[in-house]
Amino acid sequence: MLNNEMRVIAGSLGSRPLVSPSGLATRPTTDRLRETLFNVLTQGAVDRVAGAAFLDLYAGSGAVGIEAASRGAAQVTFVEQGQAALAVLKKNLAALGVRRGVTVEKRAVGSFLRRAVEAQAGVRYGVVFLDPPYDAEAEYTQTLGLLGGDGARLLAEGALVIAEHRKKDALAEEFGALKRVRLLTQGDAGVSFYAVTE
Repeated sequence: MLNNEMRVIAGSLGSRPLVSPSGLATRPTTDRLRETLFNVLTQGAVDRVAGAAFLDLYAGSGAVGIEAASRGAAQVTFVEQGQAALAVLKKNLAALGVRRGVTVEKRAVGSFLRRAVEAQAGVRYGVVFLDPPYDAEAEYTQTLGLLGGDGARLLAEGALVIAEHRKKDALAEEFGALKRVRLLTQGDAGVSFYAVTE
């Protein structure tokens, strides 16, 4: 069963509907929180999305990565291993006609990141967004730890790594080379922004 209450917020696909899995473990980032997130990323002197490579980890329905594509990201990589979520992600991409500059990786996030690091080539991401299930504390620690360690090689200069989490479950201030530079809260959600700092 699908839920049709989401939409693309802005950009070339603005106001187009998105579907999300209903009654599954997938918890899509709300329209309101996505709007806040992308306002932070695209306002001010530097638009961090337009022309950037965007990595959407634990992509679920793909709403966040699709929003990035709509707002001009040069490349979006979706990483998701859940079969039901993958089916919805592919349905959303097909319905919106999003094909150019999009890659869907069907695998666990840790496996994807380790393989990308071992390849020692390829994309350097300007924005990485991760939204594992709120209760999967080990996923946050593992993924942010990888990105703050060897995985920092996957990050472009000045990149942001952004984690959506339950507001009451504070994430650590540092994960290796990653340091938290901003924390936003909205409803029950928290969004932690990390950057590589010298």
